[in-house]
Formats: sequence, structure tokens, C-alpha cells
Amino acid sequence: MADGPKLRDDQHLLGLEPLTDTAQTEDKGPKTRVSRRSFLSGLGAAGLVVSASPLTMAAGTEAPVETGVAPVANTASVMVNGKSYDLTGLEPRVTLLDLLRERLYLTGTKKGCDHGQCGACTVHVNGRRVNSCLTLALMVAGKEVTTIEGLGQPGNLHPMQAAFVEHDGYQCGYCTSGQIMSAVALLKEPIGPTDEDVKHGMAGNICRCGAYPNIVAAVQQVRGHAGNTGVA
Repeated sequence: MADGPKLRDDQHLLGLEPLTDTAQTEDKGPKTRVSRRSFLSGLGAAGLVVSASPLTMAAGTEAPVETGVAPVANTASVMVNGKSYDLTGLEPRVTLLDLLRERLYLTGTKKGCDHGQCGACTVHVNGRRVNSCLTLALMVAGKEVTTIEGLGQPGNLHPMQAAFVEHDGYQCGYCTSGQIMSAVALLKEPIGPTDEDVKHGMAGNICRCGAYPNIVAAVQQVRGHAGNTGVA
């Protein structure tokens, strides 16, 4: 007795059910066709298998690797404005900006674009200016971070802060902390003596209010008083 219609390999993969027509041909066996419902059901099942595999693998627990070395606990710390903070257990993706604002409540550092384009989040790391929104908090472990709060306080302003007040180097004030932190770092950088040199050196800090002439005047005043050698 002749065998019934057989499924192709791809049909077996999709789990399709053959349907046998009653019509016969002269030199061939029964016709085999697949119902639309069976095809769609099989296709959906195959899709679930494909999509579920990566999730299953991701959810699986990896076997520990035998290295012979005991795991080292994360005991990193960072100095912020002269005070030490423990970074143990900090989520690796936390940025320095979010650490300062959301964990340490030092909100003088502003979150502007969060893409390193506006400079509102500028702080000092070991005396050099950085965009804290582009810096992971764990990257500054063992280093010294200075924010606008650590630069000067009312009644004891940094010369750059006092110059910004004197020259009205701000309007809305949102970018001001980043402007001042960048300007103080600029004092120690090899920047030329002209206003254009200062503009170039401050190009990473945007003021949407357009207080640039006053900002440049404030920076130049402090540079003149410091003999272009910088003040801390």
C-alpha cells in the first residue's frame, strides 16, 4: 500500500497539517495542500520559538567561572568638595551628574542637554573641566571632584563668581554654574590673551540668554588680576 503524502522539511519545521484532496491525477498520487489557518498557526509558533530563544538564554544563570581568585568587593570612593563619598554598590551606569544631583543633592550642577553639548553640567575632576553628564560616576573613583558649591559660598565668593556678579554675566542663571566652572578651569589652560581666545576657550558652554559679552568681560577681569597664571 502506497504511503500517504509527506511533508517537506520546512513544513515539518512549521508544524503544518497536510490536507488530502480526493481528486487524483493519472500519474501522480493524491494532491497535498496546506490550509491557510494551519500555515499561519505554524508560522506564528515558529516565530515564538525564534523570539523566545534569546530571552531564555538571557534569563539563564551562567555557571561561575573557576578563576582561583576570590571576588573583590567594590569599595571605591570619591572626594567631592573635600568630602569622601563611598561608591560601593553604585549602579555602573549612573553618571557623575546624576550622582551629584540625585544622590548627593548638589543641585548647583545643572542638567541641560544631557548630551555633552551645552556645558551646564561642567565640574572639575582633579582640577580639569569635564562634562559630568558624559562621565560615569565610577570613572572618578579615587579622584577629586569640585562643583560650584565647592568653589565658593556667599560671603566668600571665588574671584570668578564675584566677576560674574559684577559684570552681570548671567540672565536666567541656568548655565551660570557651568560657565563659571569652565571659566575657572580656563585660567590654568594655555589660552591666548584676547577676547576671541576666551570665546574659543569657552565654546563648549552655551548661554541661551546671549550674555556672552558680559561672560567674556568677567573672565578677562579675573585673568588680568591673576596675571593670566590662574587662581584656584
